[in-house]
Amino acid sequence: MKISAADALDLRTRSLLLRAHPAGSPGDVAGIVEWFGAMQAQDLASGQWSLGARLPGSTLADVTAALERREAIRTWPMRGTVHLVPPADAHWMLDLMGVRALAGAAKRRAFLGLDERTAERSVEVLGAALAGGNRLTRSQCMAALADAGVEVEGQLGYHLLWYASQRGVTCIAPNIGKEQTFVLLDEWVPAPRRPTREEALGIIALRYFRSHGPAPRKDFVGWTGLTVTDAKAGIAAAGSALATVEVDGAEMIADAALLDAGTDRLDAATVDRGDEWWALPGFDEFLLGYKDRSLMVDDDHKQAIIPGGNGVFRATIVRAGRVVATWTRTLGRSAVAVDVVPLVALRAGERRRAEQALEPYAAFHGRPLRVRWPQS
Repeated sequence: MKISAADALDLRTRSLLLRAHPAGSPGDVAGIVEWFGAMQAQDLASGQWSLGARLPGSTLADVTAALERREAIRTWPMRGTVHLVPPADAHWMLDLMGVRALAGAAKRRAFLGLDERTAERSVEVLGAALAGGNRLTRSQCMAALADAGVEVEGQLGYHLLWYASQRGVTCIAPNIGKEQTFVLLDEWVPAPRRPTREEALGIIALRYFRSHGPAPRKDFVGWTGLTVTDAKAGIAAAGSALATVEVDGAEMIADAALLDAGTDRLDAATVDRGDEWWALPGFDEFLLGYKDRSLMVDDDHKQAIIPGGNGVFRATIVRAGRVVATWTRTLGRSAVAVDVVPLVALRAGERRRAEQALEPYAAFHGRPLRVRWPQS
């Protein structure tokens, strides 16, 4: 099947659950996270809004309560980066993809002046401190390590917390106040799924292309950190659930059911794609889920979205699947103040639509919205 870049972008925004999907959209945190397989969440506030943006009418309190109910947990399943994942899938994701990040742990330990014996000792200390249903803040975990004679100064403490989670011993629980907390993964997930390796590859391939497609194979490789060989095996294991499509001469893969539904019959009424606007966090799968972001972002705008190319993404305002502005928020007691920086010329009516796109974010935090535009 051959489709245009515009139709590919239309399908992609549906896969990302920003537009109507023929299969319907999940109605809770657990469903959203399972749909994606894993959602970028190294920045907690961004991860919370990534969920809120896909659960219309939800609030921060709703998302926080869902995470307390363990509808999703945070850990380092791939690329050494924190994601929200379905709890029952955390173990096999760590075994399948997280193990690749562990392969570089020795080099990082050498840089930090940390030996393997001390790293293993830290896992034992944290495991003992958290056993029996305990939930410790980050500072309490550091104190437990220090009391056991483990050095935690500088980057050592963070590395040891990462290492224990990467080993599948701990995971990140919801914050207490503003502080991160940790629990034992086995206690929070008493009944993990245990697919075979081939099954696991097929599951992660299906989930990635279902939630990000159409996308090229190399983006799947980049997202998971898997080898090219394993990526191919995963796509093969997904079988007929995935299909290949040609987008302006480039081969991409997508959910076969979405391709079968087509793009023209999905809306009950005609929708002007140019009138669809979304305000998304910086660390959202909309951009983080791809290596090639050309469908969504002009090359001239990449520097404004990822200043210095340092991996820190600014929040974006998206019109019809294309980034047209960045935004920065300040949460005050009486209002959400948002500074918008347009990347393209926006007329008065378009600025109003951008402000309307920001309204759900303010409602998510239960505060009125105040938008500030650059002085002309």
